[in-house]
Amino acid sequence: MSSSHIAVLLKESRHYKPSAFFQKKAHIRGLGALKAMMRRAAKNPERFWADAAQQLEWIKPWKRVLDWQPPFARWFVGGKLNVSVNCLDRHLSGPRRNKAAIIWEGEPGEVRTLTYQQLYYEVCRFANALKSLGVDKGDCVALYMPMVPEAAVAMLACARIGAVHNVVFAGFSAEALGDRINDAQARFVVTADGSYRRGAVLKLKSAVDEALKSCPTVQKVVVLRRAANEVSWTDGRDVWWHDAVANVPGECHPESLDSEHPLFILYTSGSTGKPKGVLHTTGGYLTQVALTAKWVFDLQEEDIFWCTADVGWVTGHSYVVYGPLANGATTFLYEGGPLHPEPDRLWSIVERHRVNVFYTAPTAIRTFMRMGEEWPRRHDLSSLRLLGTVGESINPEAWMWYQRVIGGGRCPIVDTWWQTETGAIMITPLPGATVTKPGSATMPFPGISADVVDKHGKSVPPGSGGFLVITKPWPAMLRTLYGDPKRYEAQYFSQIRGNYFTGDGARKDKDGYFWLLGRIDDVVNVSGHRLSTMEIESALVSHPAVAEAAVVGRPDEIHGQAIAAFVTLVGKRSPSPELKEELRLHVAKAIGSIAKPAEIRFSASLPKTRSGKIMRRLLREVASGKQVQGDVTTLEDFSVIAKLQSQEE
Repeated sequence: MSSSHIAVLLKESRHYKPSAFFQKKAHIRGLGALKAMMRRAAKNPERFWADAAQQLEWIKPWKRVLDWQPPFARWFVGGKLNVSVNCLDRHLSGPRRNKAAIIWEGEPGEVRTLTYQQLYYEVCRFANALKSLGVDKGDCVALYMPMVPEAAVAMLACARIGAVHNVVFAGFSAEALGDRINDAQARFVVTADGSYRRGAVLKLKSAVDEALKSCPTVQKVVVLRRAANEVSWTDGRDVWWHDAVANVPGECHPESLDSEHPLFILYTSGSTGKPKGVLHTTGGYLTQVALTAKWVFDLQEEDIFWCTADVGWVTGHSYVVYGPLANGATTFLYEGGPLHPEPDRLWSIVERHRVNVFYTAPTAIRTFMRMGEEWPRRHDLSSLRLLGTVGESINPEAWMWYQRVIGGGRCPIVDTWWQTETGAIMITPLPGATVTKPGSATMPFPGISADVVDKHGKSVPPGSGGFLVITKPWPAMLRTLYGDPKRYEAQYFSQIRGNYFTGDGARKDKDGYFWLLGRIDDVVNVSGHRLSTMEIESALVSHPAVAEAAVVGRPDEIHGQAIAAFVTLVGKRSPSPELKEELRLHVAKAIGSIAKPAEIRFSASLPKTRSGKIMRRLLREVASGKQVQGDVTTLEDFSVIAKLQSQEE
C-alpha cells in the first residue's frame, strides 16, 4: 500500500429513485424498508444470515451459525446439504418442474431449452458417468468448457457427488490450463472438441492435449462433441461425453455434504505471479449467492435472467449457474462473441428471447457506446425491466447511456461490487429501494460490513479516498487459498489488521455511498478480468529476446484498463515493430489472448530503486501520459524516466 489516502477525482451529483411501478412487485420495497433491514442485520448479522440460510433445503440442520477464528471462518457448522439438490430437486415437486431452467443460444444460431426436470435428468446422468469413470467425493475435476448447457451440467454433477470443480476459462492457453490443473492436482478433465467464437472454432481439445503433456495427475478426459472439429485421441484416457452417459441411470442419489465441504476452486491472478486457487465451500456460499440473486436482481417467477459472464469466471459460477437456479429462475446462456456476426447480436437475443434482466460488464457497455445507438435501436428491448453491471466500476457517462439507450429510461441499474474472493455480491443497490447515483455501487448488501480506511485501519472522512475493507466475516467468503493458507492470511488479513483487505481503493460520500477507485496493487483489470502483472512479465521474459520486463495498467476507454509493457532486450537485439507484435503473440500463447499488451515500449533500462526494485508507480504514470510526480528520491537513474517519456506509443 503506497499511501494512506487515494486521490478522488470523480464528482457526480445526479441521482435516480426507483419508480413506483417497479416498487409494486419488488422484493424489497422502499428506502425505509431497506434501512430498517440493514439496521437489524448490522445489530445481529448471524441472525440475518441464519434466516437467509433457512430458505435453502438442509439435509441436517446446523448447530452454530458462525465459527470465526480469524482469519478462518466456518459457517453453519455441523449442517449438511447438497448444492445440486437446492438448484434442482427441490423445484421438481411443483410447477417449476416444467419451467425452463436454462435457455441457450449457440453462436451459429441453435437454440436449446432445458426444463428443471430435463436439467435434473442430465445432471444425474453425468454425475453417474463421472462416478463410473472413478471420480470420488473430494476429487478435483477441471472443466475447460465452452458456454454450453453441459458446462452447467458438469458443475452441478460435481456438486451432486461431492467432487470439487475447477473451471478454467476456455480462453486461457494450454500452459495456463496446465498450471491450474497441476496446482489443483486435478485427476479428471472435462472439455469439448471445440467452441464457436467470432465465427471461428476454438480447438479446446487440442489445448487440453498440449496441457496434459505436463499434468501427471490426470487420469481421464471427457470430451463433449460440440463443433465437430477433428481431435486427437488417447485411448484409455479420453472418452466422449455421449458415450460416458449412454448406459447410466437418470437418477443419482445426492451426497450429504458438510456445509464446509469444498464446492470449487477458482484461480484468480495474484501480484506474486502465481495464480491463486480461491477455495469456496458449500453452505455459506450458496446462502449468499441465492439471497443476493433474488434481491439484487429482484428475480420474479416469470423472469428470463441473462448474466453475460463466462462460467470460467466467478460471475458465471454465482450468477449464471448457482444463484439463479437456487431461486428456480430461468437463466440464459450464450456461447459466442457479442459482436458476431453484427454489433447488435446481444440486442437481437434480448428481443427474440424476451430477456427481462440483463447483467454485463462496463467494458461491454463502452464497446456498445462506441458502436453507436443505431444497433440497439434496431431492436425491441421493451422486455427489459432491470439492468446490472459487474467486473469493474462503471463511469457515469456509460451508466447514463446504458440507462437511456438500453433501458429506455425505465430500468433501474444495479452497479455491483464484489470479487472472486468474496464469492457473491457485497456492495450494490437493491432496485426497489435504493436511490442510485451513476458510477456508485451505493451501499453494502444487508449483513455486509464494509468501510474505507487509511493504512492504519482508521476510517477516512466522507469524500476522502482510502482502502476498501470488509470488517466482519460473511457467508460466501473464500475459506483459504488452495494449498497455501499462509498466503491467504498474508494476502487478505495482514495488510490492515482485523479486516479483509480487498486491494481496491474507494471513497464514501456524505450519504454513505461507496465509490470504487480501482486496484491499488499490481493487478491489471482488463475488461473486468483481473490479470497478474507478474504472470505477464514472466511470459515476456520467457522470450529469448527479452532480458527484463515490467507491466502496468493504463486507463483505457473501452476496457477500463489496458496492459502496457516496458521491455529491456538482451544483447544486441534491436527494437522493431515486428518484435513488438512477436512479443504480444508470445504472451497470448503463454497466458491467453486477453493478456496481450496493448502497447510495448523498449528501454535500455527500467526505473529502479537502489535496491533493484522496479518502480511500477512511475511506469503507470508514464504509460498514462501523466507527468511523473511524487517521491523519486529512491530512483537510481533519473534519465530512464525521461527516455521512456520521449517514446511515442
